[in-house]
Amino acid sequence: MRSLPPTAALALVVLGGVASAAQGAANAELGERVGSPVLGAVVNNAGGSLLVLVGLLVLPSMRTGLAVLRRSRLPWWCYLGGLGGAAIIVIGTYVVPVLGVAVFTIAQVAGGSLGGLAVDRAGLAPVGRLALTPPRVAGALLGTAAVGLAQLGQPLGELAVGLVLLAVVGGLAVAVQSALNGRVAAAGTAAASTAMNFAVSTPAVLAVAALAGAFSVARPDWPPAWYLYTGGLLGVGIVASLLVGVRALGVLRTGLALVAGQLGGGLLLDLLLPGGPGLRWPVLAGAVLTLVAAVVAGRQGRPTARTAPASAGTWSAPAVRSTPEVPAGSQRRDSAYAERPAPPAG
Repeated sequence: MRSLPPTAALALVVLGGVASAAQGAANAELGERVGSPVLGAVVNNAGGSLLVLVGLLVLPSMRTGLAVLRRSRLPWWCYLGGLGGAAIIVIGTYVVPVLGVAVFTIAQVAGGSLGGLAVDRAGLAPVGRLALTPPRVAGALLGTAAVGLAQLGQPLGELAVGLVLLAVVGGLAVAVQSALNGRVAAAGTAAASTAMNFAVSTPAVLAVAALAGAFSVARPDWPPAWYLYTGGLLGVGIVASLLVGVRALGVLRTGLALVAGQLGGGLLLDLLLPGGPGLRWPVLAGAVLTLVAAVVAGRQGRPTARTAPASAGTWSAPAVRSTPEVPAGSQRRDSAYAERPAPPAG
């Protein structure tokens, strides 16, 4: 899996953020109509898993990627990225009704930014270790402030400190998910990493749904509107865009670009959906500033060193160098990741 140029990767992740906004709206409406918010998450993950299963049946490249993973000897914990996605879905289901969307979103983005800085600093993602530079810290702070601006005027729920911290943990979990999925993709293919993500996340969501009694809803009234069941398809696209972004940009910048797309997608839904609130200037300003934050964080955010080959049985972060930012496509040719051949992602 080779890196896209940073500008192209940013654009793709922003589109993934737009898809995420649409997915959230569809899942929320579906959960409301069937009488159980958790069922919306179940349908989302089940739909994504079904698409992955179809891909395994019809795409030889996907099966080849999984075969490459079996030979890569990655540590077992590299395959647990899907748990991060399951965690944020479950946390959001129970925290949003208490905190409100505004507080939850700000706390999640704060956790994601903190997690992105930590994960990039540790070199957990395939892009390599990224130093904790002032532009990267400034980008993380600007992104969190921009999201706060976008939530102006939104209703606030009960400010429970424990739930705020839980939302922060959810953001951290998503950052770790992006890094681990990126390592799996670097060892195999993006398609194989997407398959592993859903293979891990779907059983976790099903287990939580069962414990929460979601399957005890008597005769759920499944709505006929087809677009309410597109969460799985959108989820596959979102995971794929994050894989590309992490490979080229690192976790912090990928997370900021995703949030910018989510805000922009939410604004589009407000404008296009019947009865929507229309143009909200704080959301527009927040989306633009979050994208600016992703650019600012990349001023000196390219990798200063590459990680060890993904096929190693153990992992250790490389030492940080003080070399300047390296333009996309000009990394050293002796990089283990740049030289690793990989079958097409399908």
